[in-house]
Amino acid sequence: MPATTSQVVLDHIAIGTRTLADGWALFGRLLGGRWAYGGDSPGYWWGQLTFAAGAKIELLTPTGGPDAAFLERFLATRDAGPHHFNFIVPDIIDSLERVRSLGIEPVQVNLDNPNWKEAFLHPKSVFGIVVQIAQQAVEPVAPPPPDLPEPGEPTTFAAAEHHVDDLDGAVRLFGDALGGRRIDGADAGPDRVLLQWANGARLRLVQSTESSRHGGGLRHLEFARADASFTPADRAEIDGLAARLGVMVQLHGD
Repeated sequence: MPATTSQVVLDHIAIGTRTLADGWALFGRLLGGRWAYGGDSPGYWWGQLTFAAGAKIELLTPTGGPDAAFLERFLATRDAGPHHFNFIVPDIIDSLERVRSLGIEPVQVNLDNPNWKEAFLHPKSVFGIVVQIAQQAVEPVAPPPPDLPEPGEPTTFAAAEHHVDDLDGAVRLFGDALGGRRIDGADAGPDRVLLQWANGARLRLVQSTESSRHGGGLRHLEFARADASFTPADRAEIDGLAARLGVMVQLHGD
């Protein structure tokens, strides 16, 4: 059966950091993320938290050796911050053909592992952030790290807002090639497009301009809590931890 883009999902957004405790406190204890899975890979450790709906958050930290060079360079250049978007696809060959049809050439293509086939799109080619495209045969099973705190009240990872220098080109990539369904409504406009995937993940693409105060790139992550408000103390701690992780967090629902 031919693959379709409707089967593609924006699975997670990865954040590189040297201090995992900041990520566990922010996305787990304060924002209610539950352990999904994670483990060691050559040169780095990774772990993912899942929310009531939306994409997962992945934390990456270097563990040393030559295979850690990519993450060490990232952290040396900009300190902690968003590292990549990950899209899980049913047929990576089909997805890479769709990407190439846009004039974008994938890099570091590795199709040898039957359980995890992957390729990357360079941030200079795809609007300022690494994009990982992967075909996953099975989800790994791993116990949570011992220092992961008890999760707080559940939240929804409502959206990530990403500012781009070519809105039409970004919609062709993230929408046409990688399966995001355009959502019309109050959140749409001539300078912004909201895309959604089957797992509830949402990506808001916003046209940046030279006069934009903050320029392009991943602007902020939005979390919503339906049944309980964020206290002033929660908000203050969330802001402080987010700053140390190189992200901005917006809170809704209280």
